[in-house]
Amino acid sequence: MRKIDLQIKRACHTKLQQSNGYTILETMIAVSLFVIIITIGMGALLNANLLHRKSEDARSIMDNLSFIMEDMSRNLRTGYDYHCGDVIFTDPQSCPDGEGEISFKSSSGSQWMYQFEPDGGAAFNISRLVQGGDWTRLNSEKISFSSDSGFWVFGAESPLTGDVQQPFVVIKLAGTITSKDDTVTSFSLRTSVSQRLVDI
Repeated sequence: MRKIDLQIKRACHTKLQQSNGYTILETMIAVSLFVIIITIGMGALLNANLLHRKSEDARSIMDNLSFIMEDMSRNLRTGYDYHCGDVIFTDPQSCPDGEGEISFKSSSGSQWMYQFEPDGGAAFNISRLVQGGDWTRLNSEKISFSSDSGFWVFGAESPLTGDVQQPFVVIKLAGTITSKDDTVTSFSLRTSVSQRLVDI
């Protein structure tokens, strides 16, 4: 009986010794799982950060395009005596076929001009000139306008010449956007502006 009790005690003692602590293999598996989970998590975090930067970059560029369109629309709407075709202002002049330049008188009576000017190649920049000042480039370096951009002016001439149409301008901005990762995206925006001052 005593011999059986000793054998049972030895068996229990052996089981207790075997279940104490972690083995090296268990530790390596736990560390490996931890490293894999951290790696996946870091990859997802870095990817989310990259997507956020891209969206911020795209939003900044779109804000610049919106500013350009809004600036031209607002100033043309409150201006008068539209002259299309060259930046040397003479008399009001329509251009139903479209041109890359437009000049007009602002609500304060000063002369303003917008011009699509070549950027050393096939691309164009848009610039603004206020009487007595210098040309100011409006678009960022990430935006390039194409030759499809321009101004179409209708009814600019005085009613005394027989033109009974209210002065009306169509603005088209077309070109490409280059983001930080050198992805090129095409765009085409168009709006129309009618002179606020009645001229019919």
